[in-house]
Amino acid sequence: MATQLGVSHGLATLLLLLICLSSAAVAAAGRPVARQRLDVRTHLKRLNKPALKTIKSPDGDIIDCVHISHQLAFDHPFLQNHTIQMRPSFHPEGVYDESKVAKPDSNQQQKITQLWHVNGKCPENTIPIRRTSKDDILRASSLKRFGKKKHRTIPHPMSADPDLINESGHQHAIAYVEGDKYYGAKATINVWDPKIQQPNEFSLSQLWILGGSFGEDLNSIEAGWQVSPDLYGDNNTRLFTYWTSDAYQATGCYNLLCSGFIQINSEIAMGASIFPISGYGGSQYDISILVWKDPKEGNWWMQFGNDYVLGYWPSFLFSYLADSATMIEWGGEVVNSEPDGQHTSTQMGSGHFPEEGFGKASYFRNIQVVDESNNLRSPKGVGTFTEQSNCYDVQNGNNGDWGSYFYYGGPGKSPNCQ
Repeated sequence: MATQLGVSHGLATLLLLLICLSSAAVAAAGRPVARQRLDVRTHLKRLNKPALKTIKSPDGDIIDCVHISHQLAFDHPFLQNHTIQMRPSFHPEGVYDESKVAKPDSNQQQKITQLWHVNGKCPENTIPIRRTSKDDILRASSLKRFGKKKHRTIPHPMSADPDLINESGHQHAIAYVEGDKYYGAKATINVWDPKIQQPNEFSLSQLWILGGSFGEDLNSIEAGWQVSPDLYGDNNTRLFTYWTSDAYQATGCYNLLCSGFIQINSEIAMGASIFPISGYGGSQYDISILVWKDPKEGNWWMQFGNDYVLGYWPSFLFSYLADSATMIEWGGEVVNSEPDGQHTSTQMGSGHFPEEGFGKASYFRNIQVVDESNNLRSPKGVGTFTEQSNCYDVQNGNNGDWGSYFYYGGPGKSPNCQ
């Protein structure tokens, strides 16, 4: 009997010990979860500034109209007492020349807009900011990496080793110029909605303004359109910008997701959906983007279309670009995460190869650079580059209507691209 009592007492003690241990484990596991929740809440509060007006977009986005002086840029220690430059000192000469040129398709005259405009507009002295949700942040690999590109994502045409380029899983089809000092770039970019195979992949079409070497200190300003399920939680085609001054390591971000870009425009929201989109064999739509360095103040400005000067990146954000760019690139980029050990079927551009031409393949037209006299001109000595032309390709040309142009893109995985 005593033995039985001893055993049951021993079992009870063991059971109690196990309960205590498991409670401690749950508490320990709970602490990081609670901490993460708090970190996410704090970050959301930092990003989502108080709005004077809120607009619900048909695509589910919430656009907050935030007072221009309360935007995230002014959290930057160097911008505490910054006087907002409400307009650039100078515009590049020749900026509207292409409006005199005949368009190949009258459909292009239709104005491209953003979907949220359907439900309202932001008041004067406010800027529209796409609200970040908890889910947006939780999709990121970490809170620290939210809103950032991965390291080593710049197409480097001069690299002799294609394996080195592919190691980041990013693939490109681009046109580029180098060997001069560049003070800006412009392009009219055909807009599509490429299919994305995996949520962690994206497809974009953009221009890059690059300063420095392709090392750890690379400076880059980027703008264009992208489809990125990870970043936005859907497959919509969205206007975006990006900047970095250390090759994507610690500085910079997409859109307004960190301090940096100062927006002055109340009509265009970074990261919001673009509408309408080109259709294969149907109506074609394009957007025009200009980024240039103000010769007086030294800030890098961005303009969308002929009507919207969006804002600027203060020159102190950069080292090399505080002076000028050494290379300009235009074109497409996708992430190839090699699902199932095969090439991704994520599309670039329209998902069709350049040789299919207008209405079927995606294009950049009227590509230009800004020279030291603040003039827009056709780039000299344009090169092209792609890591795997059987997956995504590029073909450039020149004519009276489109100036310097190229078609680019492709379907990704196919019998010729494994």
